[in-house]
Amino acid sequence: MTPSTAERPQMPVEDFEELAGVAPEGVRLEFVDGKVRTKDPLSVEDFEELDRRAPETVRLEYINGKLEVKAMPDGNHSEIHMWLLEQCLQHRPDLRLHHERGVKTEAYRKGRARTDGALVPRGHFKGHGEWSAANGVLMVVEITSHDRDTDQRDRIDKPVGYAAVDIPVYLLIDRDNNTVVVHSEPEDSRYQQTASYPWGTPVELPDPLGFTLDTEELKDYAD
Repeated sequence: MTPSTAERPQMPVEDFEELAGVAPEGVRLEFVDGKVRTKDPLSVEDFEELDRRAPETVRLEYINGKLEVKAMPDGNHSEIHMWLLEQCLQHRPDLRLHHERGVKTEAYRKGRARTDGALVPRGHFKGHGEWSAANGVLMVVEITSHDRDTDQRDRIDKPVGYAAVDIPVYLLIDRDNNTVVVHSEPEDSRYQQTASYPWGTPVELPDPLGFTLDTEELKDYAD
């Protein structure tokens, strides 16, 4: 992590002030060292209400019982998502890769992750609310952003949360290391298999997906 990344605030102070102004009664927010925190323990119910009230420019998650702010995607992040969407449609036209899908994670579904991608059968999310149970989700995707919380959130906490609800594959597209990391075989809140591939090499996705990603194009988005 570079010093500039470590010092970068999670959001503009104006967005924090707007978020704090619409927070539910009993949810007290503070902005310390560029990070948003809650002064008191936050329940999942209070998180969902805060998320409903949040301004459009603020993307919230609830990870390990804590409020997290997800960075807004930059251009390369968006291009990587489109690359993956095209790859999935090419190999599995029966599936759909949904962007920004809210998924219930962690033990007893007490986490709330706003995924960069959720791969599911066509029509799977019909009739769902904002946060869906993980049942039927074949793969979740996270694309790292150059923010201060990527290491803990995407490389440590989310593999545990996704494995806990038995999502078969967690695909991490790591822009800091220029790698694609495939987590698979969830058991006891841990993925038993993890394989890392440099950008430009074929990436084999295990069952229930069973296809190979051509990652050569990812080199165009190295930054």
